[in-house]
Amino acid sequence: MDDDSRKAAWEQRTGMLLGVASVLFLAMYAVLVLAKDLSEGRQDLCLAVILAAWAVFAVDYAVHWRLSGQRLRFVRTHWLDTLVLVLPLLRPLRIVRVYEAVQRRHGQPRLALHARVIVYATLSVSLLGFAGALAVYQQERGAPGASIHTFGDSLWWTCSTLTTVGYGDVVPVTPLGRVIAVGLMACGVALLGAVTGSFSAWLLQVFSEQEDEERPPGS
Repeated sequence: MDDDSRKAAWEQRTGMLLGVASVLFLAMYAVLVLAKDLSEGRQDLCLAVILAAWAVFAVDYAVHWRLSGQRLRFVRTHWLDTLVLVLPLLRPLRIVRVYEAVQRRHGQPRLALHARVIVYATLSVSLLGFAGALAVYQQERGAPGASIHTFGDSLWWTCSTLTTVGYGDVVPVTPLGRVIAVGLMACGVALLGAVTGSFSAWLLQVFSEQEDEERPPGS
C-alpha cells in the first residue's frame, strides 16, 4: 500500500474521531469559561478532555506529516493544519473539514459548488466567532478598564468584528484580547469575502443562463 492509500485509509478511520474531539474541545472550553462556581474536580475533568482532544490532533498531524514524506515542507504546504494544532482558537474549524469528508464518503456532495462555499464559510464563521467570543471574554472579564463584562458583550463585539462593522462601544483592552481581535478581523474578512464572492458568482451564473435561454437560436 502506497502513502496516498495509507493516508486515505487513515482519514477514513479517524474522520469521525477528529469531529468528536473538535466538539468536545469547544464544549469543555465553553464550560470552563462560562460555568460559575465550577468545582476543582470538574475543572480538572474539562482540562483533561481538552488535553486529550489536543493529543488527538497532534497524533493526526504527526501521521499526516509522516505519510507525506515532505519533512519541514509539510509545515508550509499544510499551514492550516499547523495553525489548528498550535492555536486552540482554530480547532473547532476541524468540524467543517470532517463534515466535508463525511459528505464525500457518501458520494458526490449534494450542494452545488457556490452553495457549498457559502455553507462552509458560514459554518466556519459561526464556530470561529463562538470560540473567539469565549477567548475574548476569558481575557477581558475583570480586567482594569474593560468594557466587555458579560459573554453577551463578547458575542456582540465578535459579531461587529467579524462583519468588519466595528461600532467601538465595546473593545478589548488586554494584550491577548487584542491579538485575538486581530485574528478575528483577518478571518472575518477572508471568510465573508468568500461568501460574497461565491454569491456574486452564483448570481452571474444564473443571469448568464437566463440570457442564454432567452437568446434566439443562432444569434
